[in-house]
Amino acid sequence: MSFDKLNLIAPILKALKTEGYTVPTLIQEQAIPPLLAGKDLIGCAQTGTGKTAAFAVPILQILSQEQRNLKAPRTIKALIITPTRELAVQIGESFTAYGQYLGLKNTVIFGGVSQKPQTDALTAGVDILIATPGRLLDLINQKYITLRQVKFFVLDEADRMLDMGFINDVKKIISHLPRIRQTMLFSATMPPEIAKLVSSITTNPVRVAVTPISSTVDIIEQAVYFVGKKDKKLLLIHLLKDKAIASALVFSRTKHGANKIIKDLAKAEVQAEAIHGNKSQMARQRALNNFKAKKTRVLVATDIAARGIDVEELSHVINYDLPNIPETYVHRIGRTGRAGLGGVALSFCDADEKPYLKDIQKLIAKSIPVIEDHPYPLTTIEPAENKDTTKKAPVGKPGAIGYFRRSIKR
Repeated sequence: MSFDKLNLIAPILKALKTEGYTVPTLIQEQAIPPLLAGKDLIGCAQTGTGKTAAFAVPILQILSQEQRNLKAPRTIKALIITPTRELAVQIGESFTAYGQYLGLKNTVIFGGVSQKPQTDALTAGVDILIATPGRLLDLINQKYITLRQVKFFVLDEADRMLDMGFINDVKKIISHLPRIRQTMLFSATMPPEIAKLVSSITTNPVRVAVTPISSTVDIIEQAVYFVGKKDKKLLLIHLLKDKAIASALVFSRTKHGANKIIKDLAKAEVQAEAIHGNKSQMARQRALNNFKAKKTRVLVATDIAARGIDVEELSHVINYDLPNIPETYVHRIGRTGRAGLGGVALSFCDADEKPYLKDIQKLIAKSIPVIEDHPYPLTTIEPAENKDTTKKAPVGKPGAIGYFRRSIKR
């Protein structure tokens, strides 16, 4: 199916073509028609499925077709709530790209920076507002924002909102919205509290589910290294000597851990930057931009900061620390292997993390191959469930990474 089969208007089709879009993803194909028809929608989709366009395109089309008194000030007609600054910025960029020929205005607001540029933009008038919960509530309380005219409400990454403790803020924001509106909720998982929220804010919603969370992208090659906790930094430095790792997103469980990884890599003369909640917005955006532009080969991130990172041609994801929530593993490795491209996901597992690995393998319903041939093996015995999947790196290759050496078509 092509985008012109979705009854999209010419300016949006032109913008999509300009941005290099050719055919809609599955969630776009399933979500755009009911949203154009005014239906509420619940979308279950993991990262990298194209869900931003799935809700942005219908909102832009409907708003552009409404008659607006050009002498009247612009009022907020669409509100998109998202958990992180990076994701808010990314969504704002998407609305700008898809609506470049429509004359609509959007702005992004988030905490951690001066509010004046944001309040100036709001005072000038916007049609679409993308916001993180804390700053939005703050500006509502300061009377800079009223949501009485909102016709479209999008709650993106709802499960992450819950993880980050934003759910009560979200409920407060919803209390400021008009009761008659079109509501869209997107979440990779549907925990009970989110399911309860869904039932309270939607009316006869259309449900769209794409790529269940338990299924990892098949084209991503996965492997695990059993390694001592103190040897992880040595293994990472060893693997990064392989130039086949063109770009690597390295996940740390904590902010402190991310900073320590950066210091260890710097001592080994490996250029890397970190992105996490303690970094200023300017520093986070600079690090992300450098990584996207391939000025930086390695980006170290925590899970919360990584939500919204969308990097084309990311060759490797490295789980320096295994996540204790198995769904998080799927989110992490989904940063590579996007748009049908290949990718590699490597995980380090110390003795304490073996239960996490077991939970991950249960969720994805497959055993992750173990790489034994590396310089820093864990001295304890590996779990029995992994024995039949053990792989050895080819002789002469630099450590176990040689097992995955290949040319990833981009």
